[in-house]
Amino acid sequence: MTIRVLLADDQPLVRAALRMVITDADDLELVGEAGTGTEAVRLTAELAPDVVVMDIRMPGLDGIEATRQITAGGGPSQVIVLTTFDEDDYVYGALRAGAAGFLVKDMALEEILAAVRVVAAGDALIAPGVTRRLITEFADRPAAGSARRTVSGITDREREVLVLVGGGRSNTEIAEQLNLSIATVKTYLSRLLAKLDARDRVQLVIIAYEAGLVSA
Repeated sequence: MTIRVLLADDQPLVRAALRMVITDADDLELVGEAGTGTEAVRLTAELAPDVVVMDIRMPGLDGIEATRQITAGGGPSQVIVLTTFDEDDYVYGALRAGAAGFLVKDMALEEILAAVRVVAAGDALIAPGVTRRLITEFADRPAAGSARRTVSGITDREREVLVLVGGGRSNTEIAEQLNLSIATVKTYLSRLLAKLDARDRVQLVIIAYEAGLVSA
């Protein structure tokens, strides 16, 4: 399967670097480029890419609001946001807006391609390493005026899985810790997504933090 990618970044050099590695990959196809958030929303509606790689800081409509508009439409496109870890304080907002994950701009280009493939496969960028560090840094910062979320209607085992997902554990790590098969872990995740009305794994992480099940 060829993964169709849209790049959204106001820096031409960043787009050029990503364009080079995407066009060199046999399983990826660059279908469009946007220099603003408004253009990213419009091109996503027109082209329906599998993955949108979205910069957070862009003139006019920023990456967070662009992500919110894209995901609110209920289309098939998944969004990965780009951030500079030392500067951006917007990652939590991007996750709440429906992003499937986020990348740090100083990551190796091959790591960015791997992340695109992960998201295109229906997973999210909640993993050990830099992603876990970012999640623990930002995910326990509630939105202004929000109350602690209550999680109800799930079983004790589902709650255990939710806690581990919130802690950044992979399916394999959850299976090993709870002595379950990976297929069973995936079943629990599917149930959690349905019961908690969550779009993807990233939103499960947010729910776990908002409910106080996990702390940074």
